[in-house]
Amino acid sequence: MLDMNGKVAVITGGTSGIGLTTAELFVAQGARVVVAGRREARGARLAAALGGEAEFMRADVRVENDVRALIEHAMHRFGRLDCLVNNAGALPPTGGITDVDLIDLDEALRVHVRGAAAGIKHAARMMIGQGGGSIVNVSSIAGIRAGVGGVVYSTAKAAVAHLTRCAAVELGEHGVRVNSVSPGPIVTGIFGKAFGLADDIAEARTEAVRAAFERVLPQVQPLARVGASEDVASAILFLASDEAAFITGHDLVVDGGGVAGRTISTMRAQRAALAEALR
Repeated sequence: MLDMNGKVAVITGGTSGIGLTTAELFVAQGARVVVAGRREARGARLAAALGGEAEFMRADVRVENDVRALIEHAMHRFGRLDCLVNNAGALPPTGGITDVDLIDLDEALRVHVRGAAAGIKHAARMMIGQGGGSIVNVSSIAGIRAGVGGVVYSTAKAAVAHLTRCAAVELGEHGVRVNSVSPGPIVTGIFGKAFGLADDIAEARTEAVRAAFERVLPQVQPLARVGASEDVASAILFLASDEAAFITGHDLVVDGGGVAGRTISTMRAQRAALAEALR
């Protein structure tokens, strides 16, 4: 695996799902990690389980002062900041443009875009001063391919990907790399939360999500297996590491090939059906 020995990372949204798995992977590869989230008791337990190289700090990415304090804490605690993972997010209600509640749109932009922008703003200041660093934003294939998610979530994630590119061209000359990952369907508790389940319950009951994905994915995704948070965490680790030292402004899609196109067997069946209809 990629070596993160001596590196310091901040991971927002780190108390569950992709964020937690990323924190576990970073610590396993030698990094010191500050995990951020809103659930203080849970965060403290998880940080303790990760061992002495990790700690938790409560932060709400919608509040810039929280983000500033988070970055400053990592610098004061460890003396540097090598990586920021902007992972905090939420899955807003789905729906079309004619039914959209603009309050939901405002909130999605606050969490996904404004939160990431605040992280980049304050982390970049520290990284410029030390001569470099890596920022990884978590976007989604919903920001690439219309119809995958609701209009609110898709719009916010598209903005995250372009924010990544804008920051990359500005910060590259200072040695700060900015990239994003765009996961496809990944089994986490976020889907249960979107349908009103309490956080702990949603994170413990992902069987229904997995079963639904297993029914649908073979038709739309070349790699038929269900994506796991480990798949995304590994991509984040690569972009954060020195192995990706010449990569910036890039969106790494982690979706089993779904954006590339539907499975060839599905397309052949559809062509055969069309040919039969034309006979």
